[in-house]
Amino acid sequence: MQKKNMSEGKNFKKVFKVRRCPMVSLNDIAKLAGVSKSTVSRYLNNGSVSEKTKEKLQKIIKETGYQPNVYAQSLKAERTHLIGVVIPRFRSPSTNDALKMMDRMAYNNNLQLVIMNSDLNSNRTLENIRQLERQRVDVIVLFATQMTEELKEAVSNSKTPIIVVGQQFEDVTSYIYDDYDAGRQMARYADELGHHHFLFVGVSETDQAVGVERKKGFYDYFKDRDVQIDFVETSFSREEAYQKALKFLPNLKATYIVAATDHIALGILNACRSLKLNVPDDVSLSGFGGYDEAQYVVPSITTVNYNFAQMGQWVMKRVLDLGEETSSELVVKPVYLTKGTSTKRVN
Repeated sequence: MQKKNMSEGKNFKKVFKVRRCPMVSLNDIAKLAGVSKSTVSRYLNNGSVSEKTKEKLQKIIKETGYQPNVYAQSLKAERTHLIGVVIPRFRSPSTNDALKMMDRMAYNNNLQLVIMNSDLNSNRTLENIRQLERQRVDVIVLFATQMTEELKEAVSNSKTPIIVVGQQFEDVTSYIYDDYDAGRQMARYADELGHHHFLFVGVSETDQAVGVERKKGFYDYFKDRDVQIDFVETSFSREEAYQKALKFLPNLKATYIVAATDHIALGILNACRSLKLNVPDDVSLSGFGGYDEAQYVVPSITTVNYNFAQMGQWVMKRVLDLGEETSSELVVKPVYLTKGTSTKRVN
């Protein structure tokens, strides 16, 4: 290719218009191609993308002269060393266990956590994300509960890298547990104890992990079985679970109550005590989460354990990789059942 004389004003403008590579970001490439930033990252890392998308990205990257390695180095140089964290509520054992590990690793790597509470409010979650973006944090870690369309759009369009914990978001790095299998494990255990009538105390299906997957796993296990499963919806609040239980326990027909979380189970346990019902002699009770508090009450709660500290460790390792342009990924971690003294074989 014949070289242009860069001293000539006309030719210089022409060349500069075509070769704007130092100013082109991964986000610009994504917008030009009409795909997400994660899709561009997958392509750059030889990940799975459709042939049509691959051809489009090849063409745009060639035309713009985009250089991914230069961008990654630039991103590292502009770090604020601030890690934004959006939590659903302050009194959450799962979130607290993860935060303890994240804080320890952040301190050891000269990083600082900026923690914002959404108080289980989807609008506040959106506001928190926007505020953290304005503060130019290096990355946002979102402990997600509700999966609204507005939240999905905000996460997808954010110019700040986002890691989602607890829910699966398309084209965004997500860390989840196998909640469907958790539900099946609990159902299998209850089945082994000979129970045939259950009450599932769950939460709204806007929470995919807790509200849908755990319940679906439990229900699907008994799909072709002659059992009865009743359902009551509550929130993540122990107090609300307690108040709901005071209403349904006097007329309870089920022999086994499955609570969607250990917090809910503890609220129900308190209601049983208030009504002079014995757990597990009058009714068996189990939860999900493996919270420490649920293991130190009497009776101890049969539960499915989740390693939340491991979650925090994994998140921080991803944060430390910021700027390497790693592709998005979905991490699904296994869970395991722990037998407490709150359940027993039915006569």
